[in-house]
Amino acid sequence: MEFLHSMLRVKDLDKTLHFFCGLLGLKEVKRTDYEEGRFTLVYLEGVGSSAQVELTHNWDHEVEYTDGRNFGHLAFAVDDIYKTCKMLQEAGVVINRPPRDGYMAFIKSPDNISVELLQKGERLAPQEPWVSMESIGEW
Repeated sequence: MEFLHSMLRVKDLDKTLHFFCGLLGLKEVKRTDYEEGRFTLVYLEGVGSSAQVELTHNWDHEVEYTDGRNFGHLAFAVDDIYKTCKMLQEAGVVINRPPRDGYMAFIKSPDNISVELLQKGERLAPQEPWVSMESIGEW
């Protein structure tokens, strides 16, 4: 079995692309507009990975999608969890579960999808301000 993609329904495609591409570094590899069905599919990939995130944007959907806690989360490996979390925090992203252990953090996309960030390789030595930072909300 080969993992192909995870699909996320998104309300604001531009905001979501900024989050996943502009902030997390994924690349858009395919986009298809379906005029008859009034939706767009956008496929994203990380560097060195063939697994994809499929974003589904329904053009006429006006309300927020409800949380699907049974979905779980998306997970991405990062080169330096502290630098990544600092960059995201400076961009206005809430760090819901700070990387207190030098290994794992959780954030949320603009569509309230949980995203897990994992340190590549060995965990980093614990550092402030992350060690003392409390978790916020759910992830």
